Amino acid sequence: MLAPLSLPAEDPLVTLTQPKHTLWVLELHNGADNRLTPTLIKGVMTALNEVEKQWRSQVKAAVKAQAQERNEKKFKQEAGGALIIVGKKSQDKFFSNGLDFAKSSKDPNFFPVHFDPMLARILTFPIPTIAAINGHCYAGGFMLSLVCDYRIMTDGSSRNAWLCMNEVHFGAPWPHSFTAILAGKFGDHRLHRKIALEGHRFTAPEALADGILDHIVNGKTADILAKAEEVADSVSGNAALGVWGLIKENIYRSTLDRIRADWRLTKPDQDDAAFFAKL
Repeated sequence: MLAPLSLPAEDPLVTLTQPKHTLWVLELHNGADNRLTPTLIKGVMTALNEVEKQWRSQVKAAVKAQAQERNEKKFKQEAGGALIIVGKKSQDKFFSNGLDFAKSSKDPNFFPVHFDPMLARILTFPIPTIAAINGHCYAGGFMLSLVCDYRIMTDGSSRNAWLCMNEVHFGAPWPHSFTAILAGKFGDHRLHRKIALEGHRFTAPEALADGILDHIVNGKTADILAKAEEVADSVSGNAALGVWGLIKENIYRSTLDRIRADWRLTKPDQDDAAFFAKL
């Protein structure tokens, strides 16, 4: 079992835990509203690598055990896995309020080097991913939730909680990654219009009715996590044979191609900065 891991080590903004054998929980805790910065993304990417490494080690152990004892149910229990991503557990107000726009808009490497690779990594992650949306979920935070396989959100009955892509309201064009993910996840052009061009502020019940969410929960962060764990338990065994991520690679092939088409300046100083940003 993995001990709690705070990342990145020099400035922890995420914490990874493994509450049980086949479940990992990644908590985002960057200030009050979890802005998605390069430092936070670095922590997320390191955590994803750690989860995959742990899971693959467990699969190998389960395969070895299966060779001695043919028990399909036990194998799936031992070789399965799921990841929950949740906003700061000590509050019930924000999952993520999106990017630090003032800084990200000035960095030509932000999308191609930082944000887009994280979106693609989660979109094709080899075990089920569940966004436990414990508060407002805006812009880049909304996109982070969309690349997860399942979305569970507070119902907003005790405290307002909205999902919104609000770039149209403050004049920010969408990168290729955002349009690709929207098209890859939803086939209804009316929903595309509502999300992207109207910047509709969805309540949880509206988002559930429109198919954006899979479940809504009356309660606080602990209750949302409990429902997310229930979903994780129901699907984690589907990852045991190693094809969950491979199938997603095929489902989202065109989405991934468009994500990787994000325009990037290639001046030498920017290329140099991009290299060091990956370290």
